[in-house]
Amino acid sequence: MAIGGLVSNRNFGSFIGSGKVCRGEQAILLHRGDRSGIAFVHGNMFYRKLWIQKANGFLSGTYGQFLQNTVHLDENSLKPLSISPNGRRLISSISLYHCEKSHKVYPQQRRRGRFGCYSRPSPLPGSGLKPNGKERIGKKSGTCAYYKSEEFDITEAKVDSLSSPDGTNEAVLVGGDMLEAVPFWQNFPKRWVIVLLCFASFLLCNMDRVNMSIAILPMSKEFNWNSATVGLIQSSFFWGYLLTQILGGIWADKIGGKLVLGFGVIWWSIATVLTPISARVGLPFLLIMRAFMGIGEGVAMPAMNNLLSKWIPVSERSRSLALVYSGMYLGSVIGLAFSPILINKFGWPSVFYSFGSLGSIWFALWLRKAYSSPKEDPELSKEEKQLIMGGSISKEPVKVIPWRLILSKAPVWALIISHFCHNWGTFILLTWMPTYYNQVLKFNLTESGLLCVLPWLTMAAFANIGGWIADTLVSKGLSVTSVRKIMQSIGFLGPAFFLTQLSHVKTPAMAVLCMACSQGSDAFSQSGLYSNHQDIGPRYAGVLLGLSNTAGVLAGVFGTAATGYILQRGSWDDVFKVSVALYIIGTLVWNLFSTGEKVLD
Repeated sequence: MAIGGLVSNRNFGSFIGSGKVCRGEQAILLHRGDRSGIAFVHGNMFYRKLWIQKANGFLSGTYGQFLQNTVHLDENSLKPLSISPNGRRLISSISLYHCEKSHKVYPQQRRRGRFGCYSRPSPLPGSGLKPNGKERIGKKSGTCAYYKSEEFDITEAKVDSLSSPDGTNEAVLVGGDMLEAVPFWQNFPKRWVIVLLCFASFLLCNMDRVNMSIAILPMSKEFNWNSATVGLIQSSFFWGYLLTQILGGIWADKIGGKLVLGFGVIWWSIATVLTPISARVGLPFLLIMRAFMGIGEGVAMPAMNNLLSKWIPVSERSRSLALVYSGMYLGSVIGLAFSPILINKFGWPSVFYSFGSLGSIWFALWLRKAYSSPKEDPELSKEEKQLIMGGSISKEPVKVIPWRLILSKAPVWALIISHFCHNWGTFILLTWMPTYYNQVLKFNLTESGLLCVLPWLTMAAFANIGGWIADTLVSKGLSVTSVRKIMQSIGFLGPAFFLTQLSHVKTPAMAVLCMACSQGSDAFSQSGLYSNHQDIGPRYAGVLLGLSNTAGVLAGVFGTAATGYILQRGSWDDVFKVSVALYIIGTLVWNLFSTGEKVLD
């Protein structure tokens, strides 16, 4: 009896026997009996210890009497089997064929199990072999493979074969480490690579944005700017930011989010580096440069929303968006923490040079790893592509934007109004908190920057917590509409409550705590209105976010400028009262008119 055999770990090694040889990512695995089967290979052979505790073996056969002796099979009865778990081809396989007697193999029952190879001298049929746990591997006259099977569903695939090079009855193990594993980063889901790259871009976005809120303090002393001028400079960013919200969404939906987001990062990074130069040239040039920076950052959110609407299935929507937006919060943390240090050691221009230069590193990774949709990624596995396309809407490129249809929907207006109300308070906290800490709480520059970190760090944590809660509620059967309303109500009423407490606190520590709680509850908005664009119109996700964020930017422009005007004639309590009023209006509008169902096809 002569049986040729093959064991392969992807392309890491193989047995080459007489008759036919199977290579690479193919398998023929045989099984008879309800528990296990034994197969022998006779002839001279080089052996290596192949015991693989966790490899995937795949078995085909029928239930029947348990066999403890030789499995006799002929090559006509063999059925090649293969599988690609997690997008990777078969890890291990065995091919057995050409024997004098045969038992028919049925492909209807499929098995998976662990296997090991061991050797013993001249095994005989009917000897009842089992692995003894201490197998010696060496040059022997016989060897066998032991299988222990369990239920598994796999598919059939055709196996190529090659002729034995020497025509002998020898089977040789060609080198390769059967225990070699695929590096974890190669198995990391590609959709989450896109999410992490978007996270990094948003981190840079807010680093480059908030550095001005720290640098403005020494800059205003150097250039003798009053509060109104400071407010004008802070609001000039939003002039450009406003221009590219809707345009960014249209571009992303038509030409793809990869190009648009890549353009935005490079554009605002260059503008950040040029900010100190423009400030010394004159105030008008600084205002123009801040507006240019806003143009670059304005396309980021619509482009990201377009990308994630294509890459992320509905079941992962809230937590993926929460992670990306937490990049903004962590960017604020890093910017506010490191800006005072850089200013004290190297002067205020250093924050713009150092932060702006990081964009080039991100851009290099983005060009190499990112794709606008799963269909464009040649390295994406079939399994992950099926998961993405099955769990999210397959989108054709948008050619015409149905503006009349979009603007006729009440949920769209609920998004627009709620976004305005939300961003009024958020942008005031983003741009004016260091000044509040310095003027009201009497913290110095370094303390102001470091204490501003706590609220944003809280936002980063609670955004992800809110995302997981939202996705869990949806998976438990709660409607998407209910989940969005609950999360956004927390995002509105939480900040409103804690801002009202600021006028009653007596210590700086309590003031900082109120700010942290306000921002932490605000972060639940990422699982509310910020996730709703993909709910109501997935094909127009970029345009919808651009449209609603335009209203949000207007809130930033008016709110930031109005705060400087209010502070010249009133107090910080007046600033907070306006924010609280808008939070309450947003809560009412959101709960009355928003929905989690698709209204735009």
